[in-house]
Amino acid sequence: MAKQAILSSDAPAPVGPYSQAVRVGNWVFVSGQIPINPATGELVAGGIATQTKQVLQNLQAVLNAAGLGLDHVVKVTIYLTDLNMFEEMNQVYSTYFQPPYPARATVQVSGLPKGAQIEIEAVAYTGG
Repeated sequence: MAKQAILSSDAPAPVGPYSQAVRVGNWVFVSGQIPINPATGELVAGGIATQTKQVLQNLQAVLNAAGLGLDHVVKVTIYLTDLNMFEEMNQVYSTYFQPPYPARATVQVSGLPKGAQIEIEAVAYTGG
């Protein structure tokens, strides 16, 4: 099965040798998104709520470039630098996804690129 790179100018450019997302058959694998403003290339200022919102907007932009939306997401992995931010992150997250919610894991990590507090990766299914 051939893989196709997905690229959105409405999301931050990759900071390394990877694609924003890759489509294989009916599946789209979205690389981890951090809270970078795609217009400035800079990490957004603010706490976890602001950073979560930017990450989800970036994720949505990549999915849109693949012709998909957040409703196509079946699995999410969230990386937080501090699990004490879980509740506040979850409040923002819940405004972007509707039932049935994607399967999800949230883990604490010691650090993320560019000093971000959060990174989110996702797997979407196109149907078929």
